[in-house]
Amino acid sequence: MAVLVDKDTRVIIQGITGGQGTFHSGAMLEYGTKVVAGVTPGKAGQEVHGVPVYDSVKDAKDAHDATASVIFVPAPFAGDAALEAIAADLNPVVVITEHVPVQDEIRVIHAAKKKGITVIGPNTPGIITPGAKQKLGIMPGHVFSHGKVGLMSRSGTLTYEIAAGMTIAGIGISTAIGLGGDPCVGLTTIEAVKLFQEDNETKALVLVGEIGGDAEERAAFYIKDNYDLPVVGFIAGRTAPPGKRMGHAGAIISGSSGTAAAKIAAFEDAGIAVAEKPSDIARLLKEVM
Repeated sequence: MAVLVDKDTRVIIQGITGGQGTFHSGAMLEYGTKVVAGVTPGKAGQEVHGVPVYDSVKDAKDAHDATASVIFVPAPFAGDAALEAIAADLNPVVVITEHVPVQDEIRVIHAAKKKGITVIGPNTPGIITPGAKQKLGIMPGHVFSHGKVGLMSRSGTLTYEIAAGMTIAGIGISTAIGLGGDPCVGLTTIEAVKLFQEDNETKALVLVGEIGGDAEERAAFYIKDNYDLPVVGFIAGRTAPPGKRMGHAGAIISGSSGTAAAKIAAFEDAGIAVAEKPSDIARLLKEVM
């Protein structure tokens, strides 16, 4: 099994004719992802890496029986692109774009929840299932190996670093999800934990968070009462000054809310083994599994 993305996932890339869409569609195809169509309004009839381009998501879905979408559309138009994918019942919808207006993010999240569709992002590196050779996003596929550990992270770069360390240590990944670094994202940390909980292949979790918000604390409370498998955690931003945004739009703390210390305390209270630095995660996994 896998989480959200498996060997049968058939992918549309919205914004495939743009610079990022063209580059990453090629990388996704090289990895093995079943990219069946691209969408750019006004560019129907073109091809990118042999992938046919359509004017609308509906046209692409109808022609190729697509099931999921990855969005590389510029921020002012990414919300409408995601709504178009949701209207076509594609699932998941992976929004790579950052700086999407918060109003648009809220509209997209509301529309997706009404239809039971999972939106990953915005501002995400995507999702990858190594065993199925499917990646929907921008992550470097060669650092991910197939195994039984679920990985979720608010940081794209840390996802790659931790996955590489796990692979070197001989620890594989069932599915890795980049949750996104914006204050408003579709798939939340606690929702991701529940997805992995339902996956028979996943035997342990790595939860990578960062300062800002309370998503990690809420996930820790859930894990404490409902999740019996081993969990290793890491929180980025231990030395960040209060009130200053650090990297992601969502990485900002105010007072005691959203601090690294509060998140680490919640992890420890839930029995989650907390890594001091990313390179400790593989070692901790070997200890707890």
